[in-house]
Amino acid sequence: MTAPRQTGSPPQEDRPLAGAAHPDHPLHWKLYACEMVATMVLMLCGIVSVAVLTTPYTPIGRALAPHPLVQTALCGLFFGLSGTVAAFTPFGQVSGAHVSPSVSLAFSLAGRLGVIDLCGYVAAQMTGACLATILLAGLGHVLPVWGQMAQASAYAATIPFAHVSVLWPLVTELVLTVLLVLMICYLAAHPVLKWLTPWAGGLFFLACNPISAWLSGNSSNLARSFGPALIAGQWQSFWIYALGPFMGAALAIAIIRSRLLGRIEVEEARLVNFGHHGRIPSLLHPGRHRQEREQDTL
Repeated sequence: MTAPRQTGSPPQEDRPLAGAAHPDHPLHWKLYACEMVATMVLMLCGIVSVAVLTTPYTPIGRALAPHPLVQTALCGLFFGLSGTVAAFTPFGQVSGAHVSPSVSLAFSLAGRLGVIDLCGYVAAQMTGACLATILLAGLGHVLPVWGQMAQASAYAATIPFAHVSVLWPLVTELVLTVLLVLMICYLAAHPVLKWLTPWAGGLFFLACNPISAWLSGNSSNLARSFGPALIAGQWQSFWIYALGPFMGAALAIAIIRSRLLGRIEVEEARLVNFGHHGRIPSLLHPGRHRQEREQDTL
């Protein structure tokens, strides 16, 4: 005689990036480690691209020098696309490649990331940005030409414009982050456009940089500003790179919840596109849960 099958609620899955982490798993070290490496990729690619585009030590930098608006736009494009590169690495596919404390805060406020994981992500992002900048600074001692380029570009540090009230760079960072988070959430919620989410950062900063980068550097990312500031020593009014983006992220989620822009379901399309829908996948096979995700939607 066989024992009767026990019925009841199904076991809770651990989906920390879908807002439903298992209560027995408060910490997700694989996610934090992957987010740290993804942020390092963002910073390595971004700082190198800014140095190549802006310093007189490269033919590209010399050619672009008479065209500052084009130069600034291209810096925004390539730094934004550095986030795309980070997102499509195996590490970014596992963690979702937020690579920004303000983006992680937005997902947390929207119920897609627990407070403990939010702290883990922010710590990972700050650590990754610092490690990447330190690595590039160390490389400058081995390759003097690169050292000159990195120093000339101040390691892509973001510096508020000194000839206006600090309120203007602060507002710039706030508005920039509001628009960035709204764009990410809208694209992620759109069934046709969600594939564009990992690519949108480059286009966004391509358009915004010529307009407002002169005011604040167009960071919207505390980690992105902290790493270069640590090496370049650029701490002028640095507090705006924490306050502005965090206020912007909170305001963007408040706008979404108010439904002023219609109904937007906050969902990170990168996770859905990569197939694991908030689970913690294998680093070697980050898309192995795609079939499970498709079954969830049936």
